[in-house]
Amino acid sequence: MLKSSACAALAILMAFAGAANSEEKAEMVKKGAPAYRICAACHSLQPGVHLSGPSLAGLWGKKAASVDDYGRYTEALRKEDLVWDEDTLNAWLADPQAMVPGTTMTFRGVEKDDVRANLIAFLRRAMTEGGTVKVVKEGLVSERMASGPVPPELSSLGANQRITEIRHCRDGYFITTADGAKFPFWETNVRIKIDTSLRGPKKGEPVLLRSGMAGDRVSVVFSSLAEFKNLVAEKC
Repeated sequence: MLKSSACAALAILMAFAGAANSEEKAEMVKKGAPAYRICAACHSLQPGVHLSGPSLAGLWGKKAASVDDYGRYTEALRKEDLVWDEDTLNAWLADPQAMVPGTTMTFRGVEKDDVRANLIAFLRRAMTEGGTVKVVKEGLVSERMASGPVPPELSSLGANQRITEIRHCRDGYFITTADGAKFPFWETNVRIKIDTSLRGPKKGEPVLLRSGMAGDRVSVVFSSLAEFKNLVAEKC
């Protein structure tokens, strides 16, 4: 009878300990969510959405540098036999350059141990299969933050942004848009970009994106490298 009572008491204590541990982990996840902002600047939690860095969706427990449709891993990371878990993420988030010399991840690291631990608790929840839906549904992060800084949709811009002609002459680009407007830009203020994704410009329709307070700094976005070579004429 005493043995039975002791076993029951131990089971109750273990249940309380498990509940307390579960609550502690939940609190860490909650505290780690705001810290995720430092990751969201370069990564998306949406499957298949790659930005400066690869999508983090479903990466928990997976080998590093293993996302098939992301092609910008460094050789240094490819050669490392790393699996993303608490220990590897702890070292990586503390100092990527120290963990993998030669990585091009420009991140100075999370110095505080508690902040790093909370962030890892959140990432464990978010980076598991189906984790993106969970963290958004639970209100830990917004859909926008989960998506990351995805570039704007460029395939349906208006005539004032769709380019029909580009000339380069001396130190300038001379750009004509589909509404008939013509603009001269100093070549130093023009950034040439290529967006091959589904959100990029339509084939044969590069687009003009203005920036800067005076509107004199622009990006010209093409759908491919071949298009850039074919559509820009050197003509005065």
